[in-house]
Formats: sequence, structure tokens, C-alpha cells
Amino acid sequence: MVTACLGGIIRDVLAGQPSILMRPELYFTAAALSSGLMVALSLLDVRIRVASVIAAGLGFALRAAAIVWRLGLPAYGPSEPG
Repeated sequence: MVTACLGGIIRDVLAGQPSILMRPELYFTAAALSSGLMVALSLLDVRIRVASVIAAGLGFALRAAAIVWRLGLPAYGPSEPG
């Protein structure tokens, strides 16, 4: 997760684009879900192969759902004066 996200951040900085962490797409969220779920399942003594399939499957499902249904997080932007 760290290498994927860090690589995306470096790419965005070099391209002059907003960081992947500041975009509304569910890239980082899906990666965080997968890695967190993998750790949790490992702590619950779930077999590594089963935990891997579950974690990867749910991360993929979240990202696929975000693409199909255009799901996203609130966009980052400067706050407007109230």
C-alpha cells in the first residue's frame, strides 16, 4: 500500500497534479481497506491464503463499485469564507 500510494504521489508531484490523496476517487481508500482487512484477518488467525483472497476481493470490489457507480470522497478544496 505504501509503495503504491507513494509512487502515485511522486507521479502527481512530477506531473504538477493534485496528489492522489486529495482526489475524490477511491484509490487510497480501497488500498487502506485491503491492507487493514488483511492485518485484522491475520490477527484473527485466519489462514493467510483465505485472508488474502478476502482482502484483495473486497478492495477490488470497492474500487470497481467506485468506477461503476462513480462513488467518491468529498473533494478537497479551499474553504469558502462564511
